[in-house]
Amino acid sequence: MLVAAAVCPAPPLLVPEVAAGAAAELGAARTACSDALAVLAASRPDLLVVVGASAEGGAYDQGTPGSFAGYGVDLTVTLGPDLGEPPSGHATGGTLPASLAVAGWLLGQARWAASPVAGVAVAADLAPSGCGLLGADLGGSAERVAMLVLGDGSACRTLKAPGYLDERAAGFDEAAARALGAADVAALAALDPGLAAELRAAGRAPWQVLAGAAEGAGLTGRLLYEDAPYGVGYFVAAWS
Repeated sequence: MLVAAAVCPAPPLLVPEVAAGAAAELGAARTACSDALAVLAASRPDLLVVVGASAEGGAYDQGTPGSFAGYGVDLTVTLGPDLGEPPSGHATGGTLPASLAVAGWLLGQARWAASPVAGVAVAADLAPSGCGLLGADLGGSAERVAMLVLGDGSACRTLKAPGYLDERAAGFDEAAARALGAADVAALAALDPGLAAELRAAGRAPWQVLAGAAEGAGLTGRLLYEDAPYGVGYFVAAWS
């Protein structure tokens, strides 16, 4: 059963070595992520499931490596503590997708040792019904499951945003932030996948996996951070 969840943004810029001179701009987001991870550790989970979006879905074992070399930085991370043995069973060649690499960095900063870790990349175009079923399965994968969910809001908040300005973006992000802050499972499940795709909101599918996992769990939420630097909606929330 899901006992706690943390929602964090997924941009590689969250990693100071990647952000370089702009690292201070996401300092408040990093602090909020740290606070959300502390909620997960305090929940005494038997398993931490890390969920992020990627082009294709896949499962990743604890210790799977990830790299930020594609962003010009010689930095590698692992998904949770390295077990000292080659991980097996990941679906995409043994390297974390970007969202899970960011999660690996966050867990490393938190020195995560509260439970074993498993990673799941959810296909960005997975339908809400599929997200819900996946979430329900993950939520039942241990007696006490905690979930770290990586995902961004709209990338169309300003003229200089990656997706340019779309007048619908602010409303979409407001609804998402409200749902994440209130642990509103129904509102998350109701997010429109077509609109999310048009607004380049990569968090839609991971958030709906969380909604499936949290169905009936009776969790309450707090929104710890909300902003749109670089024209992209970033949110941090903690559910317990």
